[in-house]
Amino acid sequence: MHRSLFPFVPFLLLIVPVLEIGVFIIVGGQIGVVPTLLGIVLTALIGTVLLRQQGFALIAKAQSQMDQGKIPGKELAHGVMLLAAGLLLLTPGFVTDTFGFLLLVPSIRDLIFHSIKNRLIVTGMQGQAGFSAHTRGQTGGTYYESHTYRANPGASQSGRRTGPSDPSIIDLDDDEFDEVQRHDALTSDAPHDNGAPKDDKSPWEKS
Repeated sequence: MHRSLFPFVPFLLLIVPVLEIGVFIIVGGQIGVVPTLLGIVLTALIGTVLLRQQGFALIAKAQSQMDQGKIPGKELAHGVMLLAAGLLLLTPGFVTDTFGFLLLVPSIRDLIFHSIKNRLIVTGMQGQAGFSAHTRGQTGGTYYESHTYRANPGASQSGRRTGPSDPSIIDLDDDEFDEVQRHDALTSDAPHDNGAPKDDKSPWEKS
């Protein structure tokens, strides 16, 4: 919460209950106490059902954004506002229910999001995995090592990734990794003439 909003917190804690009491008196005087209480319970139930429906839809949309490699910043902001709507709807009172129902309207949430999005900072880091092959010489053969490469969102969208800094490490995709494995299997099973040592050099080794 921004520091400039802190002075308003005690004011809200005071004014909201006063408004709720005033609305209770007015509505109760018009329709009676029992219908007023039933109305509070009914609005809370309706709000809970709507909140659940929109919550599931928002989760599915956020998951779709992440599957595409995007950061669901807007969906996260909407999720926070839906959480606030749920708390307001579960709080007994017509004033809080009114604000809760307003936050259930997607267009109102969009308006709030666009008004505060410049103050929000959403950062993310995506990882990409790969394999590298190393050669230990005539006796060690070829061994394999997995790496996780981290790239910023812009680099991941353009298809570039940051590989290992060691120039002796070769970055392989899945097909190349399988080909190196087949080469090593054929090399280990092939006969050698005149007792000459087998060639364990990987086709992917950098010279």
